Amino acid sequence: MSKILWAFAFIMIILMLFYSGYVYATPRCSCGEDRILKLQTPLMTGQDVREIQYQLKKLGFYKGTVNGIYDKKTSEAVRDFQKMEGLRPDGIFGIKTLLKMAKIYEKPAAKVPSEKPPGEVSIVIYALDRKLVVMSEGKPFKSFPVAVGTFDTPTPIGLFTITQKDSWGEGFGSRWMKLSVPWGVYGIHGTNKPWSIGGFESHGCIRMLNPHVEQVYEWVNIGTKVYIIGGVDGPFTFGLKPLTEGSRGSDVMEVQKRLIGYGYYNGKIDGIYSWDVREAVRAFQKDNGLEPSGNVDEKTYRALGIILFE
Repeated sequence: MSKILWAFAFIMIILMLFYSGYVYATPRCSCGEDRILKLQTPLMTGQDVREIQYQLKKLGFYKGTVNGIYDKKTSEAVRDFQKMEGLRPDGIFGIKTLLKMAKIYEKPAAKVPSEKPPGEVSIVIYALDRKLVVMSEGKPFKSFPVAVGTFDTPTPIGLFTITQKDSWGEGFGSRWMKLSVPWGVYGIHGTNKPWSIGGFESHGCIRMLNPHVEQVYEWVNIGTKVYIIGGVDGPFTFGLKPLTEGSRGSDVMEVQKRLIGYGYYNGKIDGIYSWDVREAVRAFQKDNGLEPSGNVDEKTYRALGIILFE
C-alpha cells in the first residue's frame, strides 16, 4: 500500500473514532454548545430562548412576554440590540451577539490573589449556597460564586477528583475541569452567560465567571479532590425522585450502596440504574412485601431506610 493510501486510512480511522465518541479534543459535558437562535418555521422554543428574552427585557429591548418562543417580537428585539452594539442586525442570536450581551452583564471580577495556595489544594462546592471554596491544607483560601444545576438536572453530590483540564474556545467559557462522576460528563467551567452565576441554571456542571475559573484552573492539578455538598439530605437534597432503569445520579448511587448493605446487589457503585440494579430492587421489594416493580418509589425508599428530614 502506498504512503498516500496509508495516510488516508489513518485519517479515516481517526475520524471514525472521533465521531463515535472515543476521541475528541474537548469534553462533551451536558451543558453543550449554545444554539443559534433565529426566526424560523416551526418557531424555536426552549429555556435558552426564555433566558435571552429575559435578558433583553432587562436591557429594555424586548416588550413581549417571556414565553420561551423565538417569535417575531424576539427577533426584532435581538435586531435592535445588535444595532446598538454595532453588529449586523440580522435578528439571529449567535455567538457574537451572546458575547456582546455577556460583556454588558460582566461585572468586574473580585480581585483574586495571584499566589498559589500553599500545600495540598482541594475544592469544596456548596450546591445550595452556590459557592465554591478553594481549600489550602484543609483551610479556606478563596471563595467564588458559582451557578449549579437546576432541580431537574442537579449537580452531583459527593467526593470526586479532577480528571481532565482543558481550554475552551469562544463558544463556551474559557476553562474546563472534568470531574470523576461515573454516570456522566460533569465539570467546573467558565461561562459566556455571567448573569447565570449565583443561580440554579446548569445541566449539572458548576459554572464560574471566566476570570475566576482561569485562576482556579492554575491552582489545581489532575487528581485534586472536589467535595460537592448538598443539604442535610445529602444525595437526596433535591428530593426523593422515582428511579427506574436508565436513571442516573447521586441518588442512584446511594440506593446501590443500600442494596449492597442489605445483600441484594454486588455490582458497580456507579450511579447508573442498570438492569441488574432493577433486578436487585425487585428482589428486595419481594422480600419486604412490596410490589416487585423494580422501580424505586416512596415505599421502597422507606423500606431502604431513606427518609428525608422534616
